[in-house]
Amino acid sequence: MPIVTFVTEKKQVQVPQGANLRKEAIKAGVRIYNGMNGVGAGLNEIFNCHGLGTCGTCRVLIAKGQENASPMGMLEKANLKVGPAAFAYIGNEENMRLACQVAIQGDMEVVTRPTFNLFGDGSFFS
Repeated sequence: MPIVTFVTEKKQVQVPQGANLRKEAIKAGVRIYNGMNGVGAGLNEIFNCHGLGTCGTCRVLIAKGQENASPMGMLEKANLKVGPAAFAYIGNEENMRLACQVAIQGDMEVVTRPTFNLFGDGSFFS
């Protein structure tokens, strides 16, 4: 069974192969919803798309194990490029995903609630 490490929370969980990242994070008590750099995060826990891939509030960075995530679909690509999560996507195009759209195929390290990165400077990993 794959192991997902939530870097921000310093928490590891074992999940079934093919499990949805958003659902597994919620089961493990990991807060994944973000606002504008944290402001409004509480509201987003209630007012989100509930896994449909349209709101962008469950954006995460896959720090390691990107190859163990399901391929990105058209809806997720569109949301990350022009939706609410677009500013966090800048400079992190290879690692940014919507947790609700990720099927876990193997071990990965995930950074939850990444902040906006307007200049693409890679500051998420410092």
